[in-house]
Amino acid sequence: MRVSEKNKLEKIIIVGDRVLIKPKSAREQTKSGLYLPPGVQEKEKVQEGYIMKVGPGYPISADYGFDEESWEREEEEEMVRYIPLQSKEGDLAIYLQRDAIEINYLNEKYYIVPQSAVLMLVREEDL
Repeated sequence: MRVSEKNKLEKIIIVGDRVLIKPKSAREQTKSGLYLPPGVQEKEKVQEGYIMKVGPGYPISADYGFDEESWEREEEEEMVRYIPLQSKEGDLAIYLQRDAIEINYLNEKYYIVPQSAVLMLVREEDL
């Protein structure tokens, strides 16, 4: 299978309550006209980027929320259920840089960020 812009993230699976973010290109120039090197821009406490992939959510026990008692059910495999995340693919996320883990995938920079580090989402419903 040939890797293209459309399918390059298809094989990535984000685990748990994490999201994959592609950082938004930072401004190279400050309001006063100074040019900043990329290292200075990346050390800002709060960053923004687009959510590319979302994990399944917060894991909870299969027993959570069921009415029947656990001893009434037959032995079965432990099934994990998830509480979904607020983040959706395509959202613009404002997140804490200190909690982000930088990765390079196919020569592009991404961050894996826990949902708890996402401060705000901007969602364009018509996209």
